[in-house]
Amino acid sequence: METRFLKASVATTTSALAIFLALGLAAPALAAEAAAEPAAAAPVEDAGTITVTARKRSEDILKVPVTVTALTAETLAQKGVVSITSLAQSTPGININDNSSGHADRSFQQIVIRGFTPSTTLATTTSMFVDGVAVASPSAIMSISDPKQVEVVKGPQSAYYGRNTFAGAINISTKDPTSEWHGSLLGMVGTRNNYRLQGAIEGPIFGDVLTFRVTGERWAKNGSWVNGAAGGGTLGDQKSTTGTATLLFKPAPNFTMKLFGMMMEDRDGPAAQARLYAYDIKGSNGAVIAPSQANCSFQGNTVGVQGQGSAVTNPYLCGVTPNLAYPVSANVTANDAIRSWLASGANRVVSPNEGVDGYGLRRISHHAHTTAEWVINPNITATVLAGYNREVWTTLIDLDGLDTSAIASSTNPKGYWDYPFLIERKTNDWSMEGRLNYKFGRLRGVVGTSFLKAQQYQGLGGGFGPLTSALLSPGGKSESRTTGMFFGATYEATDKLSVSVEGRYQIDWLGAFARPSGQTIQAGYLGPNATTFSGGALITHAKYNNFTPRAIVNYQFNPSFMAYASWAKGVNPAQFNTGILSSTTVVQNAAIAAGGQLAIRPEKVTNYELGIKGKLMDGRLRYTAAAYYAQWKDQINAISIIINDPTSATGTSFQQVSSNTGNVDLYGVEGDFSFKVNDLITLDGAGAINASDIKQFVSTTLSQLTGMYNFSGKEMKNTSKYSANMGILLHGDLGSVADAKWFTRFDWSYKSGMWSNEANILRTPDRHIFNLRGGVSKGNVSVDVFVNNLFNNHTYTSIGDNYAIDNTFAHFGFYSAAVVGLPELRTFGLQLKVKM
Repeated sequence: METRFLKASVATTTSALAIFLALGLAAPALAAEAAAEPAAAAPVEDAGTITVTARKRSEDILKVPVTVTALTAETLAQKGVVSITSLAQSTPGININDNSSGHADRSFQQIVIRGFTPSTTLATTTSMFVDGVAVASPSAIMSISDPKQVEVVKGPQSAYYGRNTFAGAINISTKDPTSEWHGSLLGMVGTRNNYRLQGAIEGPIFGDVLTFRVTGERWAKNGSWVNGAAGGGTLGDQKSTTGTATLLFKPAPNFTMKLFGMMMEDRDGPAAQARLYAYDIKGSNGAVIAPSQANCSFQGNTVGVQGQGSAVTNPYLCGVTPNLAYPVSANVTANDAIRSWLASGANRVVSPNEGVDGYGLRRISHHAHTTAEWVINPNITATVLAGYNREVWTTLIDLDGLDTSAIASSTNPKGYWDYPFLIERKTNDWSMEGRLNYKFGRLRGVVGTSFLKAQQYQGLGGGFGPLTSALLSPGGKSESRTTGMFFGATYEATDKLSVSVEGRYQIDWLGAFARPSGQTIQAGYLGPNATTFSGGALITHAKYNNFTPRAIVNYQFNPSFMAYASWAKGVNPAQFNTGILSSTTVVQNAAIAAGGQLAIRPEKVTNYELGIKGKLMDGRLRYTAAAYYAQWKDQINAISIIINDPTSATGTSFQQVSSNTGNVDLYGVEGDFSFKVNDLITLDGAGAINASDIKQFVSTTLSQLTGMYNFSGKEMKNTSKYSANMGILLHGDLGSVADAKWFTRFDWSYKSGMWSNEANILRTPDRHIFNLRGGVSKGNVSVDVFVNNLFNNHTYTSIGDNYAIDNTFAHFGFYSAAVVGLPELRTFGLQLKVKM
């Protein structure tokens, strides 16, 4: 399949290269012609100062003793960064795992920084913020049209930001409206029906006192992969619509209030994914539908507990993932029975009018926040932030992940065996923060307090027979309330030496509530007897107190070079295994035996870091580098269990619980640079080595498959140990044309292969992506052309262990397949932007 795609695109690639070579070679020649008259060489200017807010105050990126990458609006535009996936692609040390729940789509995207892979579907080790206010999910982080700046802060940020900043934090800064009328319109068209429409307008409502900014955007594309099943279509279609509004209130020179709101909707088709099978999947006539690609086998264990169960031989896949051995296909054509099922509100978490009406994903997000800053005097500034997020999403997937029309069924309305599966989630959260920034002589810092309340509901269900509301299982509410008090104090001991002491005391309250219709909990988690709870009643709760300090020593050798050393602790909130409370006694007891207690402890990390930052050649060369060592304790891991359950339609129950079963050491080095060679050429690059060493890990599922119980020395899954970026920007004035400029940019991104599990038996190949972009502008009008994934790389974007599912469920007891995410293939595009 890959060969066919490559052959079909040779001619178009050659044409694109010709266009960009023309831009890159002809434009400098025109510039040289305009400058034919001899003149003294002008000095190349400093690249300018980039300000970041990693420590809740504005600091020069080359002065702040924290590892932070900042992408300005100009850089985002030149690199074509428009999504969280493209952000990670252009930032070493970051991976996006969109395959944590057995389906590779935008519903369960997890951000992995420095190898801190969340092992449970809903867990996160990195938090996202807009203007410093927390947002519910990574889907919102790149939905803001034309942001001012994106900051990626690496390493534990618990001292300031608290929960879910275990590995780092990502903050988007939105643009402030001005008191002058401005606007912009952007249109993009590309191959496979790619298009983007974006508009913005800003101006005064009441002079300089009250100004506004409004943006709107619609983006869509067809998927790169043709569905080989009946009904055809493409896999990987995506569409997003976003609107934002900002009000800026400045009644006095020392007071500013900003109100920001955003509404967003994603409507995606079926995911671009496939399975690599360890067993043949056969139709009713015995013919192979999907062939096994197994190349190894393991002496596994029937229960995955050392000293128990019995030996069993399990075929699987080892080494580097092979290419697909069959056409990509899935039964994802919705019929009247499926539409009727989705239109019913019974046993639903998300209202049908906000949910999907067929296969794919629908997500609706609302976000609003306000920030107010009062400069009390030159030494004290008060800041207040408050935010609200609401997000609902539903996704209907083909659970078996294959065209099963050759497997006859007398019970399924389609006439053949199929397994549609619905997943729903609804979240609400509210946050507030107040802080004082101070500076007295050699002492400066911040003190503050914050509160976050988050609620979450989840439901799921489906089947291989007639679809009814009885097949849906809505869960009760999960709620967390986090109260924190934080401080930071930096003392300049000398003109060069400064010492910072920072910390946060945090109280986490977690509660699990019964579903709205009431709930009877069978014997198991809550004791030897069944217990009945009324609708919405509190089932169980827990409270955790933690203190997360950080200490930094910073030495400014000269104005152009500094070094720092830091020590920090971080904490990730505890979790409940509430999803299993509605299960039978047999299932609950099996989960407890596997280590999945009802309440599990918070994760903790201790991080040590050394770094340098500086600039050379009058600021034309800027660089940063850091080395770190982190000890991750009480790691929360997902444990999948298959249980003989007579109450289940298949005779077995598949459950996933979480447990504190891991300790991992993570270490690495990271660095980046930007070099303005001259007024024509700018180079930038970055690289990271993010290594991991598992000290302790327990997984009954992996032990069932492999017979392995000691995972010591293995590496973390779903993360690239090596990653790098390199870019070259050519730009300048366009000959003798007044107010005209040109640019050409070439980017290379590299991510090494990712393991599918902690046993390190299967990994993806290394991934190299090349992007090419160029354009010209005159005044307020610019035209860009681009090619993403220039060489049509087909390397899988994600991987996860899964199951070979057919009507016999014969291979459902052990991992028997791997699900892989399929990449976006080469895309050509043309973009026009007009500023007003």
